[in-house]
Amino acid sequence: MKRFGIQNAILLVSFLFVLLLFTCFASSQNDDVYEDSASKWVRIRVGLVLDMDSLEGKMVGRSVTTALSDFYSINTDHKTRVSLSIRNSHGEPLLALASAVDLLQSEEVEAIITAGDSILETKLLAEIGEKAKVPVISVNSPISSSLSRYSHLIQTAHDFASEAKGITAFIHGFDWKSVGLVYEDDDDWRESMQQLVDHFYEEGVGIQSKAGFTVSSTEEMVMDRLGKMKDLGTSVFVVHMSEVIATRLVTCAERLGMMGEGFAWILTAKSMSSSFHGKEAMEGVVGFKTYIPMSRELQNFTLRLRTSLGNGDDVRLSVSGVWAHDVAWALARSAEMVNASSTLLEAITECRFKGLSGDFQVKDKKFLSDKFEIVNLLESGERRIGFWNGNGSFSSRRHFNKLEAIIWPGGSAQTPGGRVLGESKRRKLRVLVTSSNRFPSLMEVETSAINVTTVKGFCIEVFQAAIAPFNYDLEFIPWRNGSNYDNLAIALSTQKDKYDAAVGDITITADRSKYVDFTMPFTDMGLGIVAPRESSIWVFFHPLTRDLWITSAAFFVLTGTIVWLIERPDNKEFQGSWPKQIGVIFWFGFSTLVYAHREKLQHNLSRFVVTVWIFAVLILTTSYTATLTSMMTVQQIRFNSNKDHVGHLSGSLIANMSLTSPKFRSTNTKGLNTSKEYAQALLDNTVSFVVDELPYLKVLIGENPEKFLMVKAHCNTIGFGFMFQKGDNLVHRVSMEILKLRASDRISEMEKRLFEDKLPYTADDTSNPLTLYMFRGLFMITGVSSALALALLLITWLRDNWDDLMNSVNVFLSRRLVHFRILFATSIHPNPLDDENAVQMAQRN
Repeated sequence: MKRFGIQNAILLVSFLFVLLLFTCFASSQNDDVYEDSASKWVRIRVGLVLDMDSLEGKMVGRSVTTALSDFYSINTDHKTRVSLSIRNSHGEPLLALASAVDLLQSEEVEAIITAGDSILETKLLAEIGEKAKVPVISVNSPISSSLSRYSHLIQTAHDFASEAKGITAFIHGFDWKSVGLVYEDDDDWRESMQQLVDHFYEEGVGIQSKAGFTVSSTEEMVMDRLGKMKDLGTSVFVVHMSEVIATRLVTCAERLGMMGEGFAWILTAKSMSSSFHGKEAMEGVVGFKTYIPMSRELQNFTLRLRTSLGNGDDVRLSVSGVWAHDVAWALARSAEMVNASSTLLEAITECRFKGLSGDFQVKDKKFLSDKFEIVNLLESGERRIGFWNGNGSFSSRRHFNKLEAIIWPGGSAQTPGGRVLGESKRRKLRVLVTSSNRFPSLMEVETSAINVTTVKGFCIEVFQAAIAPFNYDLEFIPWRNGSNYDNLAIALSTQKDKYDAAVGDITITADRSKYVDFTMPFTDMGLGIVAPRESSIWVFFHPLTRDLWITSAAFFVLTGTIVWLIERPDNKEFQGSWPKQIGVIFWFGFSTLVYAHREKLQHNLSRFVVTVWIFAVLILTTSYTATLTSMMTVQQIRFNSNKDHVGHLSGSLIANMSLTSPKFRSTNTKGLNTSKEYAQALLDNTVSFVVDELPYLKVLIGENPEKFLMVKAHCNTIGFGFMFQKGDNLVHRVSMEILKLRASDRISEMEKRLFEDKLPYTADDTSNPLTLYMFRGLFMITGVSSALALALLLITWLRDNWDDLMNSVNVFLSRRLVHFRILFATSIHPNPLDDENAVQMAQRN
């Protein structure tokens, strides 16, 4: 059938008017659902254009009439009644158009409901609705961009975009790289299939093979196309076709042995929308279905629908039937809402309610269901394994973001492998491997007497894991021309007939990238610094500087002294012999360090002093504990560029560049070749620390975890990567595999196993000792509080002893005055008699 364009709609209308005159279209049937002789209700005429020769058409028609009957039995007070007029299109788009014209002219309907799944039929009715300004509601029609220009068309369907995301996520969940696509080669299926294909390409799912079939395709044609797909190595299939063709496809696939173990079949929601007989033979197939929430209302409605159709338990309510029920309710609600300022179309788009399909709400002239039920087809029927949610995640009854176990074709519980295009044709990949063997844990290459090369180490294990999905035979070729890997990059670039890739401890640099393409890095990025662990027995003194230790000790004694001065007059615990009192001063002061002072304080002034000091002690002890803990883990290295020797890997351009940077400017550098030389140089103090790239340092620390510590890490290099020829498509594919290895923690597991399960502790900032300057505010508060206490103590003492003090001062002054007079008299009368007289005179006075 040729595809009809919208531009031909007017010609078709004219042609069908002629058909109507000669009554060449199917017989029509008018059903007024609600008639009332008194005409007490406002009648809203709605047309139904359905294929009444099909079970689906009968179900949709009966769903609408039953739904309206239910609605008005509940809402008896409504002033409007929807009256239906049904036309049989016999599944022909032209007759559907003729029926719509007849409904508009003879019945003057205010809306049209159609359930045809033909995009041509939907376009023709939408065109008529646009001309007549009448809403056309299409149930389960194809979603197409060509329909977006019709402002009076409302569609109810499942969300093809959400389904495409769900199928793609399902494929990614089993690490399938590509699939085979089997579809119905028809306009009504081709456009929705293209949306699926576009999403596959966007998300990196390859289309390994495609096969399109039509209703006229013979079994021989189907067998031939499926056989070719099987020969290409396709084992995962996505099926997007109708019941008739899908049934034939299943039979042919079963004959070819493609419905057994090792294969996977995925049915789209549109393929699952009808209960076709092919499902019995498709054991192990996974299908996406539009999700309809189970409810008591749905069960009751289904039971009554079966009774009205007269087919008993053989009838299952389809998704279209459920949507037709909700559309009927939306029309009945909207008819009641129409007034002078709004139209029926506007009322439908604003209608909100909870229907059998869930929350009914029209957005952008569409009601889209974005949640899907995922089922596993078995011989006994359908088994639900989970859901694809509109928010982009899987779920099941027992798991979040995970599906239930699946029984695959052939009754197997093992997931089919899934193969990539050209997998059956193995290629040889010629790989250059670095062979210096300086760090065997990273890369170790041995060549036997019979010229057989054996490669081991972390780098080669990551490469083999990343290249494994592409099924290459690997030929390893040792690189014997030294540790200058710039030359290795040039050799790989200029000798394309000899080498395909290079693997080893090769750092990604801008210069090398001029000649080759690198994968993403598979190691940690940056340089590190390793030094011997701290072994001093006096390490517990290191958290505080000397002046802070002395100041803290002085304040302990000062606090004890001030408390002693305050408490001594009245508190017996602070009295006694002088040795005992001195002991109390020191004991009380230092016991506050652990809050162990047992002396009971009687004066508020001493309590104030102790409270402030305990607050200061709390801060000091917690700071000391934190700093000591940090220093016990990562000790500070103080670099002296002019004195300390710095070790680095001989021939490493990266390490040399770092050591000549302003950060180090060290002139005393020493080249080392192996991890054993690193360890020996650090232990015998030949070098103070070692600077190198993180993978090398991980090997060193893994071999000597108790002796060395990484105290600095700088992200100034990109890390190790694999080299390929410029433009090689393996670069992207291997990089994607490295990402997956990182996400699954396989690279971390390799590191732990090869580096003796000891990975370095790194820190960007190491701890400095605490200084007096940092706590000057704390000691200032303590000192001011102690001075204030002493001042208050002095004022109180003066107040209590003022009279006695004044008497003592007077006595003292009078005595000093007598002595002064005697001295003065003696100086004037030097003879003894005169002295005696002077004394007597002074005493009298």
